[in-house]
Amino acid sequence: MKKQKVSYRLKSFQQNGDKKLIAKREIPFEIKLASQLVLDDLCFSWNKARLEEKLNEAIDQQDIESFKRLSDSYKSYIWEA
Repeated sequence: MKKQKVSYRLKSFQQNGDKKLIAKREIPFEIKLASQLVLDDLCFSWNKARLEEKLNEAIDQQDIESFKRLSDSYKSYIWEA
């Protein structure tokens, strides 16, 4: 198992006229990347589901203009390379 390095970042701030230094532990890159990927996936899934609901409503109401506008937005969610 590889050893993890711990790095600290010193931040200075002023509170009530006193200047203080705080050592803040930095989050490892792997954790930052993994959390960002999870959040991106959650946002993507939620936005896609909401757009599908709106598309279904436009179909039910037979609103052609809304359907065309929403389907153009939906294309970016189903595009594959």
